[in-house]
Amino acid sequence: MIDMLSNYWPFILFSLSVLMGAAAAIHAAMTKEEVRAAIGWVGVIILSPLIGASLYAIAGINRIRRASLSLRREALLSSVGLTEIETFNAEQDAVISRFGRRFAALQTLGDRVARSPLTTGNSIDLLETGDDAYSAMLSAIKEATRSILLETYIFDRDVIGLRFAEALKEAVARGVEVRVLIDAVGARYSVPSILGYFSEANVPVAVFNGNVIIGLRLPYANLRTHRKILVVDGKVAFTGGMNIREGFTKEISGDSFARDTHFVVEGPVVADLFHIAADDWRFATGENLDGDTWAMVPPDRNPGDPVFMRVVASGPDRRLETNHKMLMGAFSVARDSIKIMSPYFLPDRELISALSTAARRGVSVDIVVPATNNLLLVDRAMTAQFDQMLKNYCRIWRATGPFNHSKLLTIDGQWAYVGSSNIDPRSLRLNFEVDMEVLNEEFASEIDEHIDAAIETASAVTLEGLRNRPFALRLLEKILWLGSPYL
Repeated sequence: MIDMLSNYWPFILFSLSVLMGAAAAIHAAMTKEEVRAAIGWVGVIILSPLIGASLYAIAGINRIRRASLSLRREALLSSVGLTEIETFNAEQDAVISRFGRRFAALQTLGDRVARSPLTTGNSIDLLETGDDAYSAMLSAIKEATRSILLETYIFDRDVIGLRFAEALKEAVARGVEVRVLIDAVGARYSVPSILGYFSEANVPVAVFNGNVIIGLRLPYANLRTHRKILVVDGKVAFTGGMNIREGFTKEISGDSFARDTHFVVEGPVVADLFHIAADDWRFATGENLDGDTWAMVPPDRNPGDPVFMRVVASGPDRRLETNHKMLMGAFSVARDSIKIMSPYFLPDRELISALSTAARRGVSVDIVVPATNNLLLVDRAMTAQFDQMLKNYCRIWRATGPFNHSKLLTIDGQWAYVGSSNIDPRSLRLNFEVDMEVLNEEFASEIDEHIDAAIETASAVTLEGLRNRPFALRLLEKILWLGSPYL
């Protein structure tokens, strides 16, 4: 056997290269919906079949097949109070009378791509700092009587993380059903990870799409859950952009703490947030969360009451690019203003075109990004394409002060879009994300004020300023921009 391998290894290697390269190239050509991505991967595979096929297996397959899992909340929530909650689904006539036909058109788009209905009878409150958000979340956990479902990207084993872990341990001790789902990549941000603490405390915990000790799950190693969802007793939920880590609190990190926004919601949207997190839990563990313990509590409001809201789940499964489609629709109906705050702003050509077209129509387009970013490579890559928007009447602002991780967007002071999605290739194609569409003037105005406050102390990015920088720096940014889909 050894003699045969030593004599024929070139032929074996050649055959293996042909088989692996052909399989990977065919898969890329048949599954990629974007021609540039398909051409790029096929080119890499042809140039180096073994290495290219291996890279493709790790980073190129961006669709998880979850056909066995429910994609509609009816299948998951049929026994947990769904019938009463469905009476809060928004009628299109109500949207037209309050907000006009253009937002009714946006409702139709959401109905067709988001899989969760626009509902009435909700409430949503902004939590502006980690101190506010963590305090409210811990209070809800400590008051829980039936169930707690928590999904997050990062759960650090630091002061804040251990504070949450202790509260969850105490909830289990008093008979509350608790489930904690942490992304396999996000769990590695702390060494040692928080998983050991949960195991010792008998808190049911799982990792999404991998194993922290053995490694990530192939061929989906580049895919991760970026969602942040906490649902308590089927009544109240927390979601937004905030991970669980001490760097977002003034209490521990002082005045230089990182800023972010999180939200506490009640109403029918809680059922949809639960559906998403429960579906992810079932994907990771096989356990279906149903029965009275996990029952949703009908809202203590009347159908038709504000706030109109929809939960928008997106990810590399059948919900691929749902957030992208929602953004394209929102930019197309804007008449007066588009305001965006994002830490990582790397829109694709379609979104840049939509923003530029809106600005050329006379819509005021303002984009706020941090002056100091925690991901330097991403910051350089996104700077490389600022000129594409600036020359088309958009305005870009560099916000001063500590790093701001908020993801906020408003249209015309009426429609808001908030949650976990950044406007970059990873959030739009590779991550599992969750956002909320909110139709309500009061809430949209609050988000507008938050963005306007950042603009007041921000520095404007100008074409002249970009072009006056050293050529070597601009070239480096363009090179990094070429790799932006995988940053």
